[in-house]
Amino acid sequence: MLDESTALRPANVEARLAANPSDPLFNRIDADDPNAAVPTYEHLKKGLVRVVLPLPANMDVIDVDGNVVTPADRKVAVWRAVPSIQDTAITGAFQYDGREASLEGQAQSAITSHSEGGQVALSQLRAIADFQRGVFSSPRARFVSEWLDYGVPREQVPIPEDSMPLTAQERRGREVFKLACQGCHGGAPMTDITHPGLNEFARQGRVTKPDGNVVFSIIPGVGPVPVTASRADDKFINVGAGLFSYLGQIGQFPAFNAPVELPRYRFRFYTDSTRQQQVTDLPPIPVTASGHPYDVNPALDENGAPIVGPNLLPQWFTTDPGRALITGDPLDFEAFDVPALRGVARTAPYFHDNSHETLRDVVNTYSQFILQFTPPLNLPAVHPPETPTGPPESLSPAQKQDLLQFLNRL
Repeated sequence: MLDESTALRPANVEARLAANPSDPLFNRIDADDPNAAVPTYEHLKKGLVRVVLPLPANMDVIDVDGNVVTPADRKVAVWRAVPSIQDTAITGAFQYDGREASLEGQAQSAITSHSEGGQVALSQLRAIADFQRGVFSSPRARFVSEWLDYGVPREQVPIPEDSMPLTAQERRGREVFKLACQGCHGGAPMTDITHPGLNEFARQGRVTKPDGNVVFSIIPGVGPVPVTASRADDKFINVGAGLFSYLGQIGQFPAFNAPVELPRYRFRFYTDSTRQQQVTDLPPIPVTASGHPYDVNPALDENGAPIVGPNLLPQWFTTDPGRALITGDPLDFEAFDVPALRGVARTAPYFHDNSHETLRDVVNTYSQFILQFTPPLNLPAVHPPETPTGPPESLSPAQKQDLLQFLNRL
């Protein structure tokens, strides 16, 4: 689907299913129930495919009572979006959880795990990878790739967007981008986190007790502050994307993927592969202010700290634990890749499991729920809500519109 920026668009899936149910896209592995007599494809219509991954040796699946219910084959399935292959020449590691170090490895894994095929000759894998490396979202992305091919260090690669001819609104949007987006998405070749404060912020994961609730320090004059510890990699961050899907599943957020049923997992993390000494259970069983199971307001402990898991809201289950399925590290719970944003306007829906249908939805969510909780950005929620029931926002309506105009050019 080169004409659609190699994204798996829901409208394309619907049209192909209507035209030809025998289209190779409709493999049983991506059916809602692969064992159904007549398979249906509601998840695929949302642009989602089933990804089956092995559990790290130091993890188990548990139920709400804390009983271990790990499948005998120690594999779990999640539903994920299909990332575009555009600009893969200048990005990596690959997939939303970074599980593939090379495009050749990614191609073989897709053939083995998803297409259920066999081993492919290295020459063929290289041909697939070379094709992927030649697909770009714009001449600007190709320009960056060429500089990197010449051996220029990433931090010395010119940013071609700095010399883009822009309209007045796009120039204003570029300034909003610098404030709200560039720190995470706009490193030297616009693929890296470069903001020093964000770099350190991204490396921190929230420390949890054995029951999964976050450890807080009580700081006089400030209040409860989550205790953090350093993670191995700042390329993968928990910005709350998994939480949006969870809230969509319980009817508390208008997620694009809410109409389809996503997995409901809890995990136990251990110190090592013997799985004898528990570290933590994630997410923890919620303790809410009202006692209602789906209340989004947590109860407070004796020190006035909220009783919450890593997402700082009550959460019964995770639909996808993200990078933690690769590392076995609870600090990576629901952490996903920070993508580059060139060509982003042409690759809807968004996030790792298509929880957001449009780019406007993404900008609204960042303005309402993410930017203000990212301290290094210094973008507090100072603007009134755009909707009567919405929260205060970090960006004004004009700033959001200007940013969208620039992102549509990016």
